[in-house]
Amino acid sequence: MFNGHKLFSTENIYRAYRRCRRHKRGTLNAMRFEQNLEENLVDLHKELSAGTYRPGSSVAFLIEKPKRREIFAADFRDRVVHHVLVGHLEPEWERRFIYDSYACRKGKGTHKGVARLRSFARQATANGTRQAWYLQLDVRGYFITLDRNILFERVSRKEHDPAVLWLARTLIFHEPTENCRLRAATRADFECLPAHKTLFKAEPHCGLPIGNLTSQFFANVYLDALDQFVKHTLKVKYYVRYCDDLVLLAPDKAQLEQWEQKIELFSCEHLGLGLNERRKLRPVADGIDFLGYVVRPEYLLVRRRVIATLCQRLMATEKTLRELGMVVYADGHKVFIWSEPLIKDLRQWLSSYLGHIQRASCRRLIQAIRRRFDWLDEYFWWESGKIELRYPTPSPTLQFSRQQQSFVDYLPGHVILIRTGNFWQMLPGPIMEIATAWERMSLLKFRFHKRDESIARQLLWRAAVPVAWIKETGRRVDAIAERALSCRWAMINGETK
Repeated sequence: MFNGHKLFSTENIYRAYRRCRRHKRGTLNAMRFEQNLEENLVDLHKELSAGTYRPGSSVAFLIEKPKRREIFAADFRDRVVHHVLVGHLEPEWERRFIYDSYACRKGKGTHKGVARLRSFARQATANGTRQAWYLQLDVRGYFITLDRNILFERVSRKEHDPAVLWLARTLIFHEPTENCRLRAATRADFECLPAHKTLFKAEPHCGLPIGNLTSQFFANVYLDALDQFVKHTLKVKYYVRYCDDLVLLAPDKAQLEQWEQKIELFSCEHLGLGLNERRKLRPVADGIDFLGYVVRPEYLLVRRRVIATLCQRLMATEKTLRELGMVVYADGHKVFIWSEPLIKDLRQWLSSYLGHIQRASCRRLIQAIRRRFDWLDEYFWWESGKIELRYPTPSPTLQFSRQQQSFVDYLPGHVILIRTGNFWQMLPGPIMEIATAWERMSLLKFRFHKRDESIARQLLWRAAVPVAWIKETGRRVDAIAERALSCRWAMINGETK
């Protein structure tokens, strides 16, 4: 049917696969596809060229933050096809999109959108010397109420290639709710969602699944008509859109009210969409709640809900660490547990939060977080707005003697005990200066069997010095065992960091 079409060539499908696997190569679906990569790519090429390709089943699940909503995750094979189509359509549509649409576009994003809105706020208020107003609107149940017939008609106006139109039609009109697999939820859980929040209750030929690349791209295509209307018909100077969230600024409040009526009428008549009743029409000086920030002409603040979510996650992590054994005793002893997967996962998402927070006025906020969760300083260095692990794990390719030296460098002033098989080996440290002769002899020349560990723990606890316990992780490179910090004892007075 489309034999020899450049869009469906094996080279183009392979390039789409490379884009699709970016940051996803470790997922189960990606690895399954890669097991028989050549065969899977050839099959896709044959199905697309013959016009017999049909999307497979999706995985549907619910997320709770920031609000409860459903996600449909397409199979990896289908996501490759999504990249094929979007890779072809995107360059042409990018030339049409207005500059101030910031969702799911290269070189755009949330931070660029917030910076642009702040710039508009300064311009509208003449750097704070006059009053200005903002109107914030959003579409009610956008992804669920979007009319696919209107969407395909808009795509077909600019695209006339039969192969592209066939693939666009196939993906746009695919029903993701048919034969979908539910994960960690039942059908009743989806039925509990409001009608404008779930595809299971959508009108015929309405709705796009949240979670697909094509859905993100087609969402911009669909609302491009509204963008063009706002910019070229209403001639709104200060206008920013991120997905279905619209913000307009003007010195005249009455002007914004008129624009709101015209936007609502246009959305209903031309796009079949309705605006949410919770619109905001307020002075710019009150601050604009947009994309996780409160935007003011002079500065940015982080949205309270973002900070509340961060503190909840930190409290949950603190609870887990305390269950593992992290504790501060009244006599000055402090015990910090090092769980490598937990600490690395903490660093990953905490870095994401800090990347968001540090774009706002945040110095006192970060100081307050560090005071509230003071155990963070045990696990991380805070340098130039970034966090790094305080005690990184030496490379498993290092010989035992070099691993020892690495821990000595990471933990100066500590008594270091390294597990080797069934034995603990002690590296000389401050214990030699304060322990009694009897205690030194009891440690059996700094090497003792694991059955004597409880005795060594008592002696070291009474010595009241910083102690680091290094255990084998179970991983090996050839015959060399990898070791990592398992637990650290510290003292409040005279503690070594």
